[in-house]
Amino acid sequence: MHIGLTYDLRAEYLAEGYSEEETAEFDRPSTIDALESAVEELGHRPDRIGHARQLIARLARGDRWDLVLNIAEGLGGAGRESQVPAILDVYRIPYTFSDPVVTAVCLHKGLTKLVVRAAGVPTADFAVIERPEDVARVALAYPVFAKPIAEGTGKGVDATSKVRDAATLAVVCRDLLGRFEQGVLVERFLPGREFTVGIWGTGAEAEVVGTLEIVLRPEAEADAYSYVNKEHCEELVDYPPVDADHDPEVRRAEAVALDAWRALGCRDAGRVDLRSDDAGQPHFMEVNPLAGLHPEHSDLPMICTARGIPYLELIGRILRSAATRIRPTRNPGIPRIA
Repeated sequence: MHIGLTYDLRAEYLAEGYSEEETAEFDRPSTIDALESAVEELGHRPDRIGHARQLIARLARGDRWDLVLNIAEGLGGAGRESQVPAILDVYRIPYTFSDPVVTAVCLHKGLTKLVVRAAGVPTADFAVIERPEDVARVALAYPVFAKPIAEGTGKGVDATSKVRDAATLAVVCRDLLGRFEQGVLVERFLPGREFTVGIWGTGAEAEVVGTLEIVLRPEAEADAYSYVNKEHCEELVDYPPVDADHDPEVRRAEAVALDAWRALGCRDAGRVDLRSDDAGQPHFMEVNPLAGLHPEHSDLPMICTARGIPYLELIGRILRSAATRIRPTRNPGIPRIA
């Protein structure tokens, strides 16, 4: 297959004047190198496209692909992860990972929690703050946890995110509303263990790959897998693999993760993040349907490595899963999404 690669390179945006925090979710060149090599080794022909605007330019020139391996996070707004999938849908070009509706819902943490809660998946009680006045209506027991409603990579999460009283919550929410120009998710703080569960497959065929526990070292920012902790994870965080066969709490976490993945309609591969309450019951926190794919530093490949699964097998599984959505069309050479 002729496989296009869509992505956002952090260095390109830094050169345009964006900040380190604004570009935290974007990829380094070594990720794209690894993906390109894997696609070639799997017998396909890779073609580097780049970000959404570069994709538009290539499409306008008449370029087409059998499949696009999409890891573009996008820039601007709660629908940014949907930009590349929506463009590809217009041209009926199939792609890896979730569609525009799922990526948009999953990026908005409040909408995500509404969907999984309606499906019976345990998730902490929460409130959405759209303006400072909304804080007065929060009826959750303290402590609570506050974070931007549509960010990733721990952006907006720091030592102030765990909040113990209403007055402090008002200050924290006002700061987040101003800095990120989006709503704030406030949820009951869960004091237990934290897990990230890797999943591959779609619908009934989805299955758990494995699980890592997130363990903060003493020198890390406490109580949160924060932006600083993620940016300096090699020094501040341990990721021990945990086994559902020998740990009932992990087994419960994986069941919750798989239920959430299916309820949200996520595809191909990704991660679900969970944290347990004081009784050891894991709760859904958020999902990443567009998980990082750096072979050594991204959580999903790290989970695979811990389970003895080669990086090449992970990429092969993703491509095979997405390729099931390729359909013939009346226009030769232009695949159609099922």
